[in-house]
Amino acid sequence: MKRVLVMVVGVGLLLMSQACAVKKEETIVPKDKSVIKEEAANVSGLKTARERLSYAIGLQFADGLKDSPEEVKENIDFSVVVQGIEDNFKGKKLLLTQEEARKELMAFAMKMQKEQMKKIKVLAEKNKKQGEAFLAENKKKENVVTTESGLQYIVLHKGEGQKPKATDQVKVHYKGTLIDGTEFDSSYKRREPVTFPVNRVIPGWSEALQLMNVGSKYQLFIPSNLAYGERGGGPQIGPNATLIFEVELLSIEKIPEPVTKK
Repeated sequence: MKRVLVMVVGVGLLLMSQACAVKKEETIVPKDKSVIKEEAANVSGLKTARERLSYAIGLQFADGLKDSPEEVKENIDFSVVVQGIEDNFKGKKLLLTQEEARKELMAFAMKMQKEQMKKIKVLAEKNKKQGEAFLAENKKKENVVTTESGLQYIVLHKGEGQKPKATDQVKVHYKGTLIDGTEFDSSYKRREPVTFPVNRVIPGWSEALQLMNVGSKYQLFIPSNLAYGERGGGPQIGPNATLIFEVELLSIEKIPEPVTKK
């Protein structure tokens, strides 16, 4: 709600600044009154500046509501929303006190949170079962190596360089997908490799990188417990998601010396 109000205020200030600019322009080059009147009536159904401003504020307010999840939209009676705005704006007797309104909003937020947690739990169980089934079949394939931790990998290309240690920093190119083929990240598409410490990434990566020689390219199949686990990794990587990566180890980088103050 605060975001919507900020948007409305911002629009109001923008309109005020535009109005000042127009006024300044008209001082220099006055417009014919008939032209101004015609421009005011140019928008269908909005004949006055007041109506256009009011409609613009309504559009901004609705944009805030449109960004809400479907579960929120389904619980909103828009006509009552308008009544609440009008009663408060015009100083009419409110059907709820401000404290009652706050409690209603808090109760609804808690209800939505509980429902969301239920959905996440169902999705986590689904992803876990699908991941386990995928890995069980995948390990049967030719050239797939399964480590003691459950990490699976295929050597796509064997390099001749050194193997990094956990304390090293490496430069890699990579592509990440879900088991259904959905790509969620790719340094290849960004055309820029990434550099990071081996012990500062997900466990599946840390383990795999220490198996790779510089110049190698591996395909990794990472169980959820070696990836982002139950918390997931953003909108595309759900809870308990099994991940597939193509990782190319380009080099072992020198770790910058810490700057000491003299």
